[in-house]
Amino acid sequence: MASLSRLGNSLYRGDVSFNIVGRRKAWYAVSGILLILSIATLGVRGLNLGIEFKGGAEFSVPVAQATDQSVTQGRETVIAAGETPSSVTIVGGDTVRIQTPALTTEESNALSSALAESFGVPEAEIKVQLVGPTWGDEVSKNAARALLVFLVLVAIFLAVYFEWPMAIAALVALAHDVLITVGVYALSGFEVTPASVIGFLTILGYSLYDTVVVFDKVRENTHGIHGGSRSTYSEAANLALNQTLVRSINTSIVALLPVLSILVVGVSLLGVGTLNDLALALFVGMLVGTYSSIFVATPILCQIKERQAENIALAKRVAARRKSGSAGDEVKAVVAPGAPIVSSAGPRQQQVKKTRARRTKQ
Repeated sequence: MASLSRLGNSLYRGDVSFNIVGRRKAWYAVSGILLILSIATLGVRGLNLGIEFKGGAEFSVPVAQATDQSVTQGRETVIAAGETPSSVTIVGGDTVRIQTPALTTEESNALSSALAESFGVPEAEIKVQLVGPTWGDEVSKNAARALLVFLVLVAIFLAVYFEWPMAIAALVALAHDVLITVGVYALSGFEVTPASVIGFLTILGYSLYDTVVVFDKVRENTHGIHGGSRSTYSEAANLALNQTLVRSINTSIVALLPVLSILVVGVSLLGVGTLNDLALALFVGMLVGTYSSIFVATPILCQIKERQAENIALAKRVAARRKSGSAGDEVKAVVAPGAPIVSSAGPRQQQVKKTRARRTKQ
């Protein structure tokens, strides 16, 4: 921790610097690969939508000790009743959850009786949930509407509080986070439930928070930058990234550890359920959100800003100043020993140099 603290202080002062913005093509390549894999996985496997979105029936059968045999027994019972099981899973170690396509009330009652007889439990203890396709479609529309409203409000906030290039960069980073997280859901086969949608909205807020912190430091570092010629916009933004790097890493680790514990405990002890649906979205989203706020959002912002006339002029002034300074160093390097030195320093600086020269000869 002490070494990390020293690194953070060095990064903040500028003694140590990682050229994050300058290597943006490498970060874009990493993000591009992840996005391609996510889109391909979505196209091939698709999402495992819960009955809340696609409609259907769900039966929760309590058992003393759920095993793989319980899963097989549940599937065979549903098939024997003339229905098609969509999925049969174990929840919490003592419940067999069976999902089927949409059923009528009569079909649901018949299947519930068959399950009670097969597992030897009272029919009243079997929990039944029926969701029609119309209601599921309405839930999907509401989820999409909530996501759209969130993104619009985010764009307005960033455009007003910061400026429109920051709004665009933040929205690109948010879309990046959602696509990769959804791709992980498609790859893992985890069920997408309303809890998953809540997790998606939560990670968008977390990613936005991290991005806003970085952008606020960028704005501080670039304030009044066009009045000088010491650094370009990208260099000032890169310094802001370095100054907030350790903070972002520490915040992410603190947030990820409890979510990881929920995910591990949920999978190993409680079985796949609502808790895991939420935890997976949070874990992947926070991880990707931290990456995007550092390696995606700010580089995109710099790419947009570098095309503005004022920043193009600033880059030319910085380059000219550095070229002039390099030329001055070269002139001093080739002056022969004992030759007169022409200096632009004032009388006081020239007198100091003469005094040092006399002391050296003595």
